[in-house]
Amino acid sequence: MNLLEEITQRGLLAIIRADSAERALRCMRTLIDAGVTAMEVSLTTPGGLGAITRARSQCPPAVLIGAGTVLTADQADAASAAGAGFIVTPGITPGARRAAATEVPLLCGALTPTEVIAALDLGATAVKVFPAGQHGPGYLRELRGPLPRAPLVAVGGIDRETAPQYLAAGAVAVGVGSPLLGPAGATDAPQAQDDLAKRAAAFLEAVEPRHAVGRDRRQETR
Repeated sequence: MNLLEEITQRGLLAIIRADSAERALRCMRTLIDAGVTAMEVSLTTPGGLGAITRARSQCPPAVLIGAGTVLTADQADAASAAGAGFIVTPGITPGARRAAATEVPLLCGALTPTEVIAALDLGATAVKVFPAGQHGPGYLRELRGPLPRAPLVAVGGIDRETAPQYLAAGAVAVGVGSPLLGPAGATDAPQAQDDLAKRAAAFLEAVEPRHAVGRDRRQETR
């Protein structure tokens, strides 16, 4: 799998943080039904590794499922064993180093130009610019000035309105957590899943002009 190509085609990476594995799985099913086909399950989710294993066995192969907030080498190994197709880290953690050493696709967190360069030198498939929302699309555009070939995924505080702005500034994709998930990861109320589906559709519409090719992947899940 060429993770960079796949993430770029989809344009939207859903970040799943939930109170339990069951709620994480429920959110993932809702997102897939809505057409979202790339997601990471944060290991801050209780039972997150189990959720990844179950999702990987239940979801269509075209759906990308990764593990997020990977801090340690043991977590990186466990995530790979659970079926995660890629690893996401908040920075150059021991988990990032283990993923790079074992050639597992890696989205490595960074913010400054020095950190972006270090992440790419480590072997990251793409660099997660975090927290992008604190600096705005203009910051991403400035980063691409000296680093025009750096594959950057904007993450943190990105909503439906700003998502297209980050893509226009040069991000290959945007990663979205709470502005997409809302309360769905913390409640069993049916309305929460209905609202999640609506937000997912809105985010997909926002990134669609730049990433129309992602429709092919979404069709494979139906």
